[in-house]
Amino acid sequence: MSRGPDYILKIDGLASPDDRQENQQQRSVQKRPWIAVNWQCCSVYSRIYRNRAGSAYEGRCPKCGTQAKATIGSGGTNNRFFNAG
Repeated sequence: MSRGPDYILKIDGLASPDDRQENQQQRSVQKRPWIAVNWQCCSVYSRIYRNRAGSAYEGRCPKCGTQAKATIGSGGTNNRFFNAG
């Protein structure tokens, strides 16, 4: 029966393809802040993501396309779930 190595050598800066893919997925999730929206117009839930400028969360209802925009600013809220439409 073949045994694997008794040790694993990891070198900083070198990663397996699986590690790179996992790290990339984690970074993409961290880069895209979102808020949850309950679209009352169509009784569906979705996420809307922060725009590139970082000034607002913008999105559309996945069924009818109604737009929603939640601006980001001082004196805002810590809520992550909202109703729209």
